Amino acid sequence: MNETHDAHWMQYALDQAKKAEALGEVPIGAVIVKDGEIISATHNLRETAQRAVAHAELLALDEACRKLHTWRLSDCTLYVTLEPCVMCAGAIVMSRIDRVVFGAYDPKGGCAGSLMNLLEEEQFNHRAEVVQGVLEEECGELLRDFFRKLRYEKKQKKEERGN
Repeated sequence: MNETHDAHWMQYALDQAKKAEALGEVPIGAVIVKDGEIISATHNLRETAQRAVAHAELLALDEACRKLHTWRLSDCTLYVTLEPCVMCAGAIVMSRIDRVVFGAYDPKGGCAGSLMNLLEEEQFNHRAEVVQGVLEEECGELLRDFFRKLRYEKKQKKEERGN
């Protein structure tokens, strides 16, 4: 795959992230592509659903499995706006995804290169190719703006209670 091709599909993941943001969710989006077609497109729903496992990647994996009628998602690429966490990285390995392309790095929880790289760990029976930093600036800015706004709103509420 080339950078332009990956950027094309990452834009769809960014669109999903914006849907999450509109719901007040952390803006993370994911799409799974197979044979040039989007199989699943999802976004974070952890706050909305109050479910710890409602990460964009896990929802995308689940939807793709249902659509393809198999838990083996070989020949698929997962595009996600934020580097997968340990839980998502484990599910990616177990679902046999071939490639993972992510946008922004997660220095506090990323398991596709930042803290560790579970996706390419040689001890596992499956490894996924990892492509890092596709549309990194756009993905990162969306997250930074979201958390900046959240901190500002929290500060405003605190000041209102103090007066």
